[in-house]
Amino acid sequence: MAETSSDAVVAALTESLGDLVITDPALRAQKAQDRSYHPGEPPLAVVRPSSTEEVAAAVRICSLHNTPVVPRGSGTGLEGGSTTSAQSICLDLSPMDQVIEIAADDMYAKVQAGVMKSSLNTALQPHGLMFPVGPGVDASVGGMTSTSASGTTAVSYGTLKENVIGLTAVLADGTVVTTGGITKKSSAGYDLTHLLVGAEGTLGVITEVTVKVHPIPETAQVSIWSLPTLAAATELVVAALRSSLRIARVELLDELTIGALADHNGMTFPVAPTLMVEFEGNDADVAAQFAQFSALAGTYAATLADQATDPAESARIWQARHDALPASLSLIPGSTPMISDVCVPISRLAEAVLAAKQDVDEAGLIAPIVGHVGDGNFHVAYVLPPEDVETFEKAKAINQQVVARALEAGGTCTGEHGIGSGKVTSMAEEHASAIPAMLAIKQALDPQNIMNPGKVVPDTGL
Repeated sequence: MAETSSDAVVAALTESLGDLVITDPALRAQKAQDRSYHPGEPPLAVVRPSSTEEVAAAVRICSLHNTPVVPRGSGTGLEGGSTTSAQSICLDLSPMDQVIEIAADDMYAKVQAGVMKSSLNTALQPHGLMFPVGPGVDASVGGMTSTSASGTTAVSYGTLKENVIGLTAVLADGTVVTTGGITKKSSAGYDLTHLLVGAEGTLGVITEVTVKVHPIPETAQVSIWSLPTLAAATELVVAALRSSLRIARVELLDELTIGALADHNGMTFPVAPTLMVEFEGNDADVAAQFAQFSALAGTYAATLADQATDPAESARIWQARHDALPASLSLIPGSTPMISDVCVPISRLAEAVLAAKQDVDEAGLIAPIVGHVGDGNFHVAYVLPPEDVETFEKAKAINQQVVARALEAGGTCTGEHGIGSGKVTSMAEEHASAIPAMLAIKQALDPQNIMNPGKVVPDTGL
């Protein structure tokens, strides 16, 4: 990349966008890194636009000055997707927080990229609708779209890929494009929408997103099942998925996670491999689904630890699942997490989870395992003592083993966290034959390599 004047680009941005450009050292340091362990450097400035037009103006100036642009949503990413370099501009999209349209009859909503999932659901609730897709942690719709995020509901509602039907995005030269539409289907042209979903800002900055929304179910029943072994838990999941059951959510928590939750928030379930299973629909359908699953669970020596249909009680139980990370960190005071995810074919799920558990135990690491096991996706959360370089390096090595095994099984190096800077090498291995095509797309849309460089695809010095 050619040399650029940091003073010149900041001055040009300030002249065009005024107070939207912030050079305060504390804010720059705050925006340099996401929730991952991958380090960032404070950017030259933070730009906080509130409209697509302001994003386009900022990107045009950065293009003229050959300056990297790093988009950022709520900063909840786990693979370094929004970490900045010292010569970059952080484009903080959090002020873009407007719900633009809710089309209740057509079952879609259009929002600015900075709208949080919780805010969208608050706006949808009076219409009897919800947006269930995405992680347990609250995150921005634009950020989730950029990583094709998912979470506990992916087994029934899919990921962001299946739920985004249109976008507005700013390309590397400041051009604004609108993709997709609001109809149920279209066979018109290239699918630019899903080229940008999951691209993590490397091809353009997503500023508006149109998503599918779904009816709030009449009834939802969550149940907690304790099992004798991790193998039994994963095998029960596979059996349930092969049956006629329509599972809304199914989560795996290993015994280390359950023990940590007991200490962290008083969760009183037995300390054993645990499944959290949810069915939704009308009252009769949910009751029938639960009875069928209960009979199947008995064949795997599963015991019912708790259940709930009351929305407040169900939310409390699910919050326990979403507390898994802070609970895990409480196992070592002052620790930091290294969180990774892989996804494997359902038929290889038990094998992959058990092998990961064995790797962790043999290495002497503390690393709880949880998973959205209904779609073959699981997470290993390595708990790292402060300033412990040896444990950090050991965790990285074990994580590479977990990823390599997932790829050998026909899986993927990431089911939902994205590639960011952390898994570029693994992604290149996973999609070796397609990397030239990906780089050709990158070259065509971002010839200066200013759009979140060093993320997703190998940096070839375009």
